[in-house]
Amino acid sequence: MASGELKIDARRNKIIEILRRDGQVRVAQLSKELGTTMVTIRSDLDALEKDGYLERVQGGAVQTAVNFYNAEFLRKKNEKADIKKKIAEATADLIHDGDTILINSGTTTYFTAVALKKHKNLNIVTNSLMTAIELGANPSFKVILLGGEINFQYSFTYGNDALEQLKHYKANYAILSIDGVCLDGGVSTIYAEEAMVDRLMIERANETIIVADSQKLDKEGFMYVCDIKNVSKLVTEKNADPGFVKQMRDAGIKVIFG
Repeated sequence: MASGELKIDARRNKIIEILRRDGQVRVAQLSKELGTTMVTIRSDLDALEKDGYLERVQGGAVQTAVNFYNAEFLRKKNEKADIKKKIAEATADLIHDGDTILINSGTTTYFTAVALKKHKNLNIVTNSLMTAIELGANPSFKVILLGGEINFQYSFTYGNDALEQLKHYKANYAILSIDGVCLDGGVSTIYAEEAMVDRLMIERANETIIVADSQKLDKEGFMYVCDIKNVSKLVTEKNADPGFVKQMRDAGIKVIFG
């Protein structure tokens, strides 16, 4: 790496920042501004297109509508993606063909939705736009996207309409991506709107499965969702703190590693 050249993550984050500011980028401009070769910039743009941040055009790239409305979701989706995918696969193994599942918004639940494609005849009820889009084309799935107001930044629906619709469904499992889970503080999220949907999903499901990487463990988010006793299973990563894992198991929660 040449002196002064940005590392790959920092460089690509800078490209996204410029794209959000200007709506488009040129390879030559980025090469000069970021102090790297045009070959490297083209590789960066190709990778960012694959992740959904932009659309490649001759000589550069343009911001997509998906990128504009879902920038934060896409950013979070790529954080610890490999770990989230392993958690997702382990979660999907808990599901059976024909099950009805409630899935909230979040990047770990999005990866779980992708992993669920190995099953057949699932009924999916979700407030996540990205999950509904991902699974909607599967001919053996029935996918229901809850109506209501839309949080475009994080791609989820919420509000009274979503809650009223959700009351009509009963499910085998609720699969929830959260911002914090701990023994005393229970399950929590940073969004009040999401917390209301999460609580009702827990109420309408026979079992609740929490999916969370180690950064969410033994943490409390802004909004309380439920007591830990409402959780039947926690799916997390293998390097989760052993002390915390023991706390969860002592509380009667089955801890599964992805």
